[in-house]
Amino acid sequence: MSSPSLIAVRDDSSMNNSSPGPRAGGPTPRRSFTPKQKLDHLAAYEDAISGNGGGAYLREQGIYSSQITEWRKLRDAGVLQGKKPGEKIGRLTPEQAEIARLRRQLELTERRLETTGVALEIMSKMHELLENLSKSSRDETPQTKP
Repeated sequence: MSSPSLIAVRDDSSMNNSSPGPRAGGPTPRRSFTPKQKLDHLAAYEDAISGNGGGAYLREQGIYSSQITEWRKLRDAGVLQGKKPGEKIGRLTPEQAEIARLRRQLELTERRLETTGVALEIMSKMHELLENLSKSSRDETPQTKP
């Protein structure tokens, strides 16, 4: 029979850093945002996107893109408007989600319609210009050499 062997373990104080570590003060409380803060972050993020700085804004504020996506859905459904700080927002009902989806679709369709209207206006002016050029070329009689 063999006897268990004991191994001496030495306490190496050089291994212990003077820094307390990531959770020295205990867990940090979870951040929460009021509806107004969410709307402000959405507006600032959308401004940053126009200048190609959306990712930098998220990193600077410590916000995830998934939060922005969720807040957009809430904003588009009208859930963030008129809420007081601390008031529960909750999840969207199926009707609210459908309304938000339809609003986004309507906004996209309106932008396309506006673009199409401008394109039609340009085409109409081009058609008019070509007609005028065609008439003026027919009205001019060709000069013949005697």
